Amino acid sequence: MDRKEAVRRALRLTPPPDLTGKKVLIKPNFNTADPAPGSTHNDTLATLIDEIWERGAREVIIGERSGPPVTQEVMREKGIFELAEEKGVRIVNFDLLKEDELVHFQDDRLHWKDGFLVPKVLYDVDHIIAVGCLKTHQFNGVFTMALKLAVGIIPREGTTYMRELHGSPDMRKMIAEINLAYRPDLFIIDGVEAFTSGGPATGQRVDAGTTLCSRDPVAIDAVGVSILKHLGSTPGIMNIPVFQQEQIARAAEIGLGASVPDQIRLVTDEPGQDNLIKELETILRS
Repeated sequence: MDRKEAVRRALRLTPPPDLTGKKVLIKPNFNTADPAPGSTHNDTLATLIDEIWERGAREVIIGERSGPPVTQEVMREKGIFELAEEKGVRIVNFDLLKEDELVHFQDDRLHWKDGFLVPKVLYDVDHIIAVGCLKTHQFNGVFTMALKLAVGIIPREGTTYMRELHGSPDMRKMIAEINLAYRPDLFIIDGVEAFTSGGPATGQRVDAGTTLCSRDPVAIDAVGVSILKHLGSTPGIMNIPVFQQEQIARAAEIGLGASVPDQIRLVTDEPGQDNLIKELETILRS
């Protein structure tokens, strides 16, 4: 599957809001610089940027932080600075923000000890589009798609947030809860290739041949997990019903998206996929 065409088709099926004259932030997956699905593919990112400009945006920003590798080095290795210059895009490294460029987020529903800081730019832009990958996560996250993409909005440098997250028995609930702090208008998951085990940087790579697009992070993650089940994946994926996955269950509980499978409708423009759609709908409900 051609990623450029996949992004265009996804945006035709699930178009973003009106971007005319708007400031748009893209939140990719640059956890490391590893090839997709280890990180967001540059073709996916470049095509999305083109689509945003073509829809009349006033400004386009790429905002992200990496980890454990240094964000600046990950972006350099991936060629993001050259891509941004070519496309006329501004880059915001969330790990280099100053105190007055961050805001504290707190909510009574959080399992976080004292909330967390998030980039102020998330509230200064008009729209956010989040672009993740389809993959498992071997370090207790189980999977990493739309909901876990939010981990990259909280700064790592100068904070103990990652220690708090990784040391908590409620880690997967805490991952979901970060999504209360920012609400992308659209989520795109590049599933041209997927990791069915391992991840997030490297893993068992398979040709999944799909790109997902939704306004609902719970729905898109539920469908993504269903696809991993269809492909054959880890016990943490295969042995737990989709809506009992802790990230998904917590996200649904706090109102981030779909709360039951019947609220999800699968649509494709690919001919001959009726049987796959039915199978994924069955997996979603089991």
